[in-house]
Amino acid sequence: MGLFNFLKGTDTAAEITFPATLGAASKGHVIPMEEIPDPVFSIGAVGLCCGIEPDEGMVYAPIDSKVGQVADTGHAIGLEAGGMDILIHVGVDTVDMEGKGFVSKVKVGQSVKKGDLLMTMDLDAIRAAGHPTTVITVITNSDDYSSVETVASGQVGYGSDLMRISK
Repeated sequence: MGLFNFLKGTDTAAEITFPATLGAASKGHVIPMEEIPDPVFSIGAVGLCCGIEPDEGMVYAPIDSKVGQVADTGHAIGLEAGGMDILIHVGVDTVDMEGKGFVSKVKVGQSVKKGDLLMTMDLDAIRAAGHPTTVITVITNSDDYSSVETVASGQVGYGSDLMRISK
């Protein structure tokens, strides 16, 4: 059962073909799932994922999709694309910040294109609160796919190929 099943039956921003490629949501250094500084993500409990240590405080849509969720605290956005449930989670334990340092630029139900600005984040405020700034891209229904792999390493720019998902 997908995280965003309530969107089923609604039009998505665009149909996608598989294998699908997600772009980097942030500019920065890619870290593999196992090195994400949160055990919930690093063991894949929420779904297969990877992280980016961001150089700047902007988060962009990794694929044409529909916004399914925007956390009240602004630190996470859920997207749906062709049946894929994608969670963009900013920082570790940043829910504790109660929205301080995060500004969502999208609303639930909005269609977005790859590269559209989803949110801004204050990296200094996140660090000052004692939290890692890792931007985590998760396929929450990764069990529905034969392969979810991180295809990037090192430094990436916005939209650079980051993950490949196969049916």
